[in-house]
Amino acid sequence: MTTEQWPSAGARGPRVVALGGGHGLAATLGALRHVCSALTAVVTVADDGGSSGRLRHELGKLPPGDLRMALSALCDDSEWGLTWRDVLQHRFRSSGPLDGHALGNLLIVALWDLLGDEVAGLDWVGRLLGARGRVLPMAAVPLDIEARVRMGDTEQERVVRGQSRVAVTSGNIASVRLIPEEPPAHPEAVRAVREAEWVVLGPGSWYTSVIPHLLVPDLARALAETDARRAVTLNLSAQPGETEGMSAADHLRTLVEHGPDLRIDVVLADPTAVDDIDGLLAAARDLGAQVLLRQVSAGDGTPRHDPLRLAAAYRDAFEGVLGDVGEATGSA
Repeated sequence: MTTEQWPSAGARGPRVVALGGGHGLAATLGALRHVCSALTAVVTVADDGGSSGRLRHELGKLPPGDLRMALSALCDDSEWGLTWRDVLQHRFRSSGPLDGHALGNLLIVALWDLLGDEVAGLDWVGRLLGARGRVLPMAAVPLDIEARVRMGDTEQERVVRGQSRVAVTSGNIASVRLIPEEPPAHPEAVRAVREAEWVVLGPGSWYTSVIPHLLVPDLARALAETDARRAVTLNLSAQPGETEGMSAADHLRTLVEHGPDLRIDVVLADPTAVDDIDGLLAAARDLGAQVLLRQVSAGDGTPRHDPLRLAAAYRDAFEGVLGDVGEATGSA
């Protein structure tokens, strides 16, 4: 599958690129597939734990786990697509070396070995799933994430390296960087961003899944120069360790601190998850962005996005319905 095979933007919705990783990106894709048919996921490749970390270190490949999750989120709704999604997500449980490995990780790495091309391998898995969109790696090489973490109210800092460790670190993260420091972006990811009509960042682990896209120079440049509009989707709750104590406004400020050339057009938030709406509105206004407040949570008390509610919110953003539902305040 190539971008030339995508439906045209007029077929259904705009051309959308979603950036992130893990469960946050899967939630975005599960919603966006309902409102656009030209959809691409650009996925972080810094995972160093679990099955992905083992395959990365043993075989020297990109970590496949977040890529697998994105593909699974795009699977066709038929029995065929759902069955192959479950096969991809299946984890072995044993007392031997296969314990904990996801079959989809093994399949993806096998295709990379056979084809010698990460994008071609991911496209083949997408065909198997009947995926409604493409999945691309953010960078062409595996990455490490390194964070500077402040300890309590003191000025003392320590350095934490590795996505799996940064995600659960205690203390306040001051900044993150990638190792290697200026990694090569994957050319297909850069192309997708430049050709998009909308780019969506978040939700997800802020410092380990969202911000890393802003630290890959060619990708950051594409995000700054693309004609696409840019939407940021805020999380439904703070992540223990990584973003504990951060307000919604703080999330926006950290994005711009790590990507000073990033322009944001729309900030999507669930009002029940925002502790200071006035602060969020002020922070968005400073960035030239409008805030779209919609209930997008599942409503069962857990911090999970409801895919249809989130899809409706994205549709409002794309169509310029940025005030109360039914009140148009702009054009996409």
